[in-house]
Amino acid sequence: MSVQFLIVVVTTAALVLIVRAALGASVARRALPVLLLAYGARLLVHVLVLRGSLIHYGGDNFWYEMKAVEVAAYWRNEGFQFVTAEQIPSLSFAAVPCNLFAIVVYLCGGPAPFACTGVVALIACLLCIVMYRFALIVGADERAAFLLLVVTAFMPAFLLHTSDTFKDGLNVLLVVSCLALAASNAQRFDVRRLLALGPLLWALWYVRPYMVAMCAVPLVLSSAVVRRSPLPRPLHIALIVSVLAALFVMSADGGPVEIMQGQLEYGQSEFARRANADGGSGVIFDDGGNAWNAIAPKLLYTLLAPFPWMGGSVVLQLGKVDMLVWYFILYSAFRGGRRLWRDDRAMLVILLLFIVPGLITYATTMANVGLIFRQRMPIVMVTSLLAAVAWSRTRPGRQRNGKDIATQESPDGIGGFASSNLRA
Repeated sequence: MSVQFLIVVVTTAALVLIVRAALGASVARRALPVLLLAYGARLLVHVLVLRGSLIHYGGDNFWYEMKAVEVAAYWRNEGFQFVTAEQIPSLSFAAVPCNLFAIVVYLCGGPAPFACTGVVALIACLLCIVMYRFALIVGADERAAFLLLVVTAFMPAFLLHTSDTFKDGLNVLLVVSCLALAASNAQRFDVRRLLALGPLLWALWYVRPYMVAMCAVPLVLSSAVVRRSPLPRPLHIALIVSVLAALFVMSADGGPVEIMQGQLEYGQSEFARRANADGGSGVIFDDGGNAWNAIAPKLLYTLLAPFPWMGGSVVLQLGKVDMLVWYFILYSAFRGGRRLWRDDRAMLVILLLFIVPGLITYATTMANVGLIFRQRMPIVMVTSLLAAVAWSRTRPGRQRNGKDIATQESPDGIGGFASSNLRA
C-alpha cells in the first residue's frame, strides 16, 4: 500500500507541474485548486463508492485491472515490451490501458487499484486542461473556457468513470486531443502538430479502434481549410490525397479499415444489440433486426437518455443528475453553433463532422442506456465546446483577433498545441 500512496503523491506532483507548464500563471493559480479538488474527489469516489460497496457498479474496470496483472506477469517472464493481442489474445483492442495499468501493478508488486485510479484521475485532469485550451481555439473567451474546465472536472458521469480503472477517461483525452490539434492546425498550420497526431492516433487505436475512424474526417477537413500556413495550398491538397491513399491501402484485407468495419458491423448486429439489451437499462426497438430501422427513436435515446421517468439501477437514477447538465449543455451548444455559423463556419463544420456521424453511428448500435451513457462521452465533451462559445461575452471573431487572447500568457508545454495559435 505504501508504494500505491507514493504513486498517488507522484501523480499529484505531476499534476501541479503540468498545470503550471500548460497554463498562464494567472490561469494556473485559479485552475490548480479546482483540478486538485477534482483529483481528490476521484480518489474519494473510488474508495468510498466504487470499492466501498455503496453502489454495485462496474465490470470493465475489474477486467482491465485483471489484464494489467497478466501483462505485468508477462513482463517478468519475457521482459518489458508493449504487449498486444499478439502476446495475450484476450487483450483485444485494449492494449494501451492494460499496459498503462500494468506499469503501476509492476511497480507495486501486485494489484494496485488505488494507485491506478491516481493515474486515471491525472488523465481526467489533463483532459480538463485540453478542454480549456480547445475552447479558446474554437472561439470561447477566457472566462467561458475556464467555466468549461470546471464543468468538465465535475461532470458526474465523467467523474464516476474516471474514479477507477475504466478506460473511458483515456479514450476521451485521446479523441479530444486529436480534434484540438486538427482545429489548431486549421487556423495556423504547424508540422509539429501534424506529427503529434501520429502517436495519439496510434494510442487511440489500442483503446477504441473505431474512434480513429470517427476522428478521420475532421482531421482531413482541417488540412483542407488551413487559414495560415508557410506551405502553399497545393502541398495541403497533396497531403489530403496522401491521407486518402493511405486509407485506401489500409482497406485491404486484414487492414485497419476492415477491422473497424468489422467492429461496426458486429455492434450493429441483432445478436450484439440483444446481448447488450440484457439488464436493467436495456432497450429493445421494433426494428425488425435492421440496425437502421427505427432510427429516429434510437437517435432520441442516444442523445437524451436516461429520461427523467425511466426506472433502473441506483447509478442510472444518479445519472439523471448528469443529464440535467447535459440538457443545459445541448441548449447552450445550439446557441454557440449559431454564433460559430456567423463567425467561423469552418470550425463549426470540423466539430459537427465528429458529433453528427458519431451520434448516428451510436444510434445504430443503441441497445443499452447505461452503455450509451459511457460511449457518448467524447461527443458530450466536443459538444460542450460549442456551449462554451455561447457562454462567452465576446464573439468568436473578435476573440481571436482581439488582444485579450493574443497577449495571454501561454507557454508551450502540455496543451501547448494552442499556444502558438493564440499568439499568431
